[in-house]
Amino acid sequence: MRIVCPKVDLLNGVNIVLKAVPAKTTMPILECIVINASNNNIKLTANDMELGIETIVKGDISEAGVIAINAKIFSEIIRKLPDNDVIIETDSNYKSTIVCEKAKFNISGKSADEFPNLPTIEKGNPLILSQFTLKELIRQTVFSISDNENNKIMTGELFEVTGDELKVVSLDGHRISIRKIKLKDQYDDIKVIVPGKTLNEISKILSGEMDDEVRVYITDKHIVYEFNNTIVLSRLIEGEYYKISQMLSNDYETKVSINKKELLSCIDRATLLVKESDKKPIILNVLDNTIELKINSSIGSMNEEIDIRKEGKEILIGFNPKFLIDALRVIDDEEIDIYLFNPKAPCFIKDKDENYIYLILPVNINASAS
Repeated sequence: MRIVCPKVDLLNGVNIVLKAVPAKTTMPILECIVINASNNNIKLTANDMELGIETIVKGDISEAGVIAINAKIFSEIIRKLPDNDVIIETDSNYKSTIVCEKAKFNISGKSADEFPNLPTIEKGNPLILSQFTLKELIRQTVFSISDNENNKIMTGELFEVTGDELKVVSLDGHRISIRKIKLKDQYDDIKVIVPGKTLNEISKILSGEMDDEVRVYITDKHIVYEFNNTIVLSRLIEGEYYKISQMLSNDYETKVSINKKELLSCIDRATLLVKESDKKPIILNVLDNTIELKINSSIGSMNEEIDIRKEGKEILIGFNPKFLIDALRVIDDEEIDIYLFNPKAPCFIKDKDENYIYLILPVNINASAS
């Protein structure tokens, strides 16, 4: 094999597929990136058996071939080369020579025969989204998946398609995040659970441009994202997702309309007094035209008032400040509505069309804590 690629394009391709190289594995071949220079294109592939990524890199092929090269070593070499064309040559024993300007590396590769190819899936009617929309959907929900591997369902997100609506849901036992968008076309009903790891990695390589499209293909066991000469294929999480409709309620005793930026800044300031190991709640005291926010910790205390519009009863309620911050940071509206029922029931932050809903469970507080 002999190929020539601009360093910037090669490094970009390597960085994309690196996201599917496992940190630990009992199969040494999975620690490799496969370079396949054939069919008039240069394709890089990595696969950790749950997530697989392929991407096409610009370059010239003067001799076709396929090789598996240790991903960590190869990526570090490419990263530190001068910004010029990179020549990669391999011989019949999988010895590789990497040359760029006056730099020359010789490293050993492997046959790619043992490398597990990405499964071929039957492509039906794809969901078509802009890269901006998919990146935003992930950003606005992925923070509330669980990192507890004992409950696999909670480590993924529900992608549910009904007609021309896509709903994305995540939850971790303390909060629920829901985003809904309208699709351009009508689709058959789909309900799958996509691993959070897959979504995190995809969001890092999406351009986020409104004009760039992503085509999403879904089967019983896999989901495939195609964009920018890149294919990301992931196994789905098997099982039935939680019936979240039972957890959502339109009943409320108190509705608060408040400036989002003011509320977020206030809670952010309050957390200066909370160590990560502390489980100190922020206490919200909803009065007629104002909301008092208070926090008490071993470091000190803070209280602040924000003007609001209120419907319904006054209420005193406590929350984990991080959960409020996570939700507020991803809402783009200038003013938000918070719906409260009682000090032990979840609060809902949602817009009137319910394009987003954030449910957050309260923390038990004593009246004396105020």
